[in-house]
Formats: sequence, structure tokens, C-alpha cells
Amino acid sequence: MDEQLGQEHGLQEPSRRRLGRGLNALLGTAPMGGTDELTAGDQTEISVELIDRNPFQPRQDFDQTALNELVDSIRQHGVLQPLLVRPAGDGYQLIAGERRLISAKKAGLRQVPCRVLNLTDQQVSEVALEENLKRQDLNVLEKAIAFQDYLKRFGCTIEDLARRLSFERSTVSNMLRLLELPETVKSDLRSDKISAGHARAILAIKNEEAQVNLSQRIQKENLSVRKTEEAVRELLVAKDADVVPFPGPGENQPAVVANHTSHVTGLQNQLRDWLGTNVEIKLSGKAKDKGKIVIDFASNDDFERIVGKLQRAA
Repeated sequence: MDEQLGQEHGLQEPSRRRLGRGLNALLGTAPMGGTDELTAGDQTEISVELIDRNPFQPRQDFDQTALNELVDSIRQHGVLQPLLVRPAGDGYQLIAGERRLISAKKAGLRQVPCRVLNLTDQQVSEVALEENLKRQDLNVLEKAIAFQDYLKRFGCTIEDLARRLSFERSTVSNMLRLLELPETVKSDLRSDKISAGHARAILAIKNEEAQVNLSQRIQKENLSVRKTEEAVRELLVAKDADVVPFPGPGENQPAVVANHTSHVTGLQNQLRDWLGTNVEIKLSGKAKDKGKIVIDFASNDDFERIVGKLQRAA
């Protein structure tokens, strides 16, 4: 029974919980960086009215059915695992446990068990990422936005973020690339009309109108990810031509860049992963032995980061 309730609350014994490095560091193992000592404080009861939400919370939507189940459980058994908070003004700011805080309020609790920690903004952001990113129900765009916000806010590299969260660098990079999609396609992804696999396949097409048309086709024809990838390859392959038309309504059909050989595509993907931004290899000439490499950057800071990587490699 206790084990079942612990799973419902997302509550496991701190010493056994393995969410990368974040929560383990907070509850008594290796630090994540910074100067604060990450030692859990004594448990205490704090008024729910004194606890503000975590501003670094990546989750925007909470499953109402799951929340209602947690509310029922809290009404019967209380909050079994203390929330993590830090001092903020005249009250406290939540570090981890937003679902428990929301459910406790709905259950009518006036106070909740908490542990008070002194953490930096960066450490709180990392814990919020750790607590949420490894849950399967967190929307992939929420993850991508959280990654982007962390990188901009704290000025670190994709490699740094991936290492802190125990993620593969390519995983972080691929999620960030989803933010390059048109708003219409991102809306389809956010509402689960298409999957992350569909979205990654769509990214191979550079024309925005073509991307939107393909997203609509996926929904209309109920295409699997594999079928979508096949459709993309068909659109990109053109014999002795630089572009091929994307089939869609209207006379002015958008065009997409022709596909490369698997070797060139592999090199292009390696550069994207290494630089943490979109990279495109454009070949020209009859023998396709000429061309250029186009590297995107989003800001002056991003430009400096990319130049720094290239200089270090040189």
C-alpha cells in the first residue's frame, strides 16, 4: 500500500531515487555546482499560502485525472513526501513538488511538510528540469522550451546542460531543433495531433509551407513515423535538380531542398549535434563537389559560442 501511494505521489525514498544528478545532489550526494552546500534541511510544516510556485517549472499543463487521484490520496493519507522549498522574501519558493502542492490545496490542507534548502537560481532550475523531464507525460515542446530557457538564462552550452542532466547531447539538441518548426506545426505537436517522431521527420524539409502541408497530410492520412520519413525522402529526392515541389493545394507549390547522400546527411547531423544549432550543407556543381556550409545562430551570444567551438577545434 505504501509503495503504491509512493508511486502515485512520485515519491520514492530519497536515497534510492535516481533522476540523473539533480535530486540526488539535493538530498545528500554530489553537488551540481555553485557554492551552496546542498544538504536537506529538517522537515517542517509550512502554510500553503506562504509557498510560491517555482518560476523555472517547465510543466505548463497538468493531467487533471492524475491530479484528482492525488487529491483523493492526500485526503486519505496526507502528503507523504515533504516538498522542497527555499526562502523567498517573507515566504518560500517551491523547488520540487508542484503536483503535491496543487493537490494539497485542493484537498483543503492548510499546511504541508517541507524541507527548506538554500539553493541558487541555477540549482533550482536544474532540479525542476530533473523532476519533470524524465516523466513521460511532459510535452516534448515544454521540454524544449525549458532547455532553451536554461541555456539563455545561465549562458551555458548544450554540452553542459546535457552533462548536468545525464542526457545524451544529441537528445538535448534534437529537442531544441523542434522549436524551429512553424507555429502551426508546433501547435499540432503540442496537441498530440502529430508525435515528436513526426516532427523530427518534418524538420528535414526547410520550407515552412511544405512543413505545414506535411503535418496536415500526416493527420489526414494517419501516417506513421516511418511512412512520414518515406514521404519526406520522396519529396527530397530529385534527379539532377536542386529542388523538388512539395505536393499541396494551389498553383504556387513550395519547394524543398533535394536530399543528400547518406554520408553527407550524416556529416550534416554530426555538425548540428556538435554545434547545437541548425547546419545545412549545400552542394553545387555537376559532380556535387562544391558548395557551402550554412550555420545558423540565434543571437550575438550564440554566435560567440559557435565561433568559440570552431576556434577551439582549430
